[in-house]
Amino acid sequence: MVHTYNSGEHFGLDMAVCGKKASEETTTLSQGCAEDFEVYCQPCDRDDVRQPAFGYCVDCKEHLCQACFITHRKPKPSQHHQLLDKEHMPMKQNLQIASKSTPTKQADSLTMPCSKHTKEVIKLYCHDHDALLCSVCVALQHTPPSCHVDYIPDISQQTLDSNEFNKTLKDLDQMTEKCCKVTKDQKQRVAESITSLEDVITHIDNFREEINKRLNELEKEAKDTATTIQHDNNKKLTTTETTCENIVKSLQVSANSLKHLNTNKKADQLFTELKIAQQLIKDSKQRTSQLSAAEDIDEYVFEPNQAILTLLQNEKSFGTLKHKNPKQSAEPTNQSEGAIKFSGSVFVRGDLRTGLAASPPNRLFAAIHEKQYIEMIDIEIGQVIQELSLKSQPWDLTVINKDTIAVTIPDSKKIQYISFSSNTLSLKNKLKVGGKCHGISHHQGKLAVTFLHPGKLHIMDLKGNVLEKVGKDSNGDDILWEPKYVDTNSQSIYVSDSKKSILWFNWQGEMIGRYESRDCRSIALLEDGSFLVGDHWGKFIYRVSDDCKTEKKYEIQFPYEVIYWCPETSTLYTSMHEDWGCIYSYDLKLI
Repeated sequence: MVHTYNSGEHFGLDMAVCGKKASEETTTLSQGCAEDFEVYCQPCDRDDVRQPAFGYCVDCKEHLCQACFITHRKPKPSQHHQLLDKEHMPMKQNLQIASKSTPTKQADSLTMPCSKHTKEVIKLYCHDHDALLCSVCVALQHTPPSCHVDYIPDISQQTLDSNEFNKTLKDLDQMTEKCCKVTKDQKQRVAESITSLEDVITHIDNFREEINKRLNELEKEAKDTATTIQHDNNKKLTTTETTCENIVKSLQVSANSLKHLNTNKKADQLFTELKIAQQLIKDSKQRTSQLSAAEDIDEYVFEPNQAILTLLQNEKSFGTLKHKNPKQSAEPTNQSEGAIKFSGSVFVRGDLRTGLAASPPNRLFAAIHEKQYIEMIDIEIGQVIQELSLKSQPWDLTVINKDTIAVTIPDSKKIQYISFSSNTLSLKNKLKVGGKCHGISHHQGKLAVTFLHPGKLHIMDLKGNVLEKVGKDSNGDDILWEPKYVDTNSQSIYVSDSKKSILWFNWQGEMIGRYESRDCRSIALLEDGSFLVGDHWGKFIYRVSDDCKTEKKYEIQFPYEVIYWCPETSTLYTSMHEDWGCIYSYDLKLI
């Protein structure tokens, strides 16, 4: 009985690959080394590779190795050939028959070794996996009928001048151009980045020079104070030494004279000299009493400014590198709808500012709460040109007219008017108010002033007469909790409250609306009625519509607590309560 092979049956691998080339002159298989086989694969033998026979094709009259046996029925010409397995195949080969059999197309230059089976050559192609294979790959992983495998010489001719060939060349050219463009663009961006970083290093050096300059000024002030005390002490000592030496000389002369007159019994002269000596003693006492006593000369120790030490200890970086031209996302995100354009820092000082106001074209005023003074800044040159010391700590300020500002003094419960004419700050009249006044804003002859403990809002004229009061609602509940800052226009008054709200009033003191904010401290009204507020950490600016219903979020480069908007120049000024004292300016024309 003849046993035929069904392509659906599974055969275990029992293949020993010899790989020895067959001699073209050999006519029997009974001779040769141990690597020669009595029956071998005739298709593989034509490719000069000797493989043991695994089966036999009756139609082709050829012995086949396992790989050839498994794939034999895949090509259409051999799909219905009769196959015999290893146990039923002929055990002798007729070389004449083999030589007369129709040869298959031979591979002319298939020499690439298989990456997995390095002793095998790639000769097959799997259409399903788009993979180049050797015969071992086919036997192990790409067996028919699960995979459509072809012998490469049988299908290679169709690739000559084919669409696939032309498309592949085109894709190679396009990818080559893309890689060149990527390299060119990258090279250009790297050059631009290097140039910008050189500017960054220069800016860092300039910033350090500014810090060093200010620290040197503070150091000089401290050393000058110590030197002045040293000079005063030396002067006191010199005066004391000179005076005491003269007194001692006079006293010694008098004592010697008295002794001489007493020895010589000159009573009349002795009497006179005694009275003169007694007067000399009185004068000497008076002169010595006018000299500085030793206990009046103090010793000193140096106490470093803890604010500077705390700042340096708490800061994690010298500054931040930011993208010069950050690319905007195609779709706005929830994080930010844009960035406010940074114009630059106005100047640097180690002061804590709680209020800002501007008088165009080039005057900016700041309330220095901690050190109890007001400073006037020339915006064009970025320097303080005048300072005015106060007897109590100021908080906020507002411009009244072309030569006057008003400043709130919470602890003194007063509003102080200050003149800034002729580039000189000087005190004018003051208004006594009923509480710790905090925020202040002026508009067309009226003042809006906030108070703490209890929280309230007063609308008053420039003479201090209260026109309207906002304190409690009709139920007796507090409308304001801890109002910080206030800003005004012709229609409205907006108050920032530490209960995370911006409250909206009219000039009659009636509350119109509320904006639930993010614990903002300061507020700035824009010309269209919208206003700017910030979050607690001072990382973003929120532009809120005049009806308090919609907002837009903008990123800001430097953290802040105090903000002030100058409508004449469309410039936003910001400053921190606790930093080196930089005042930063931002261009609002873009938002």
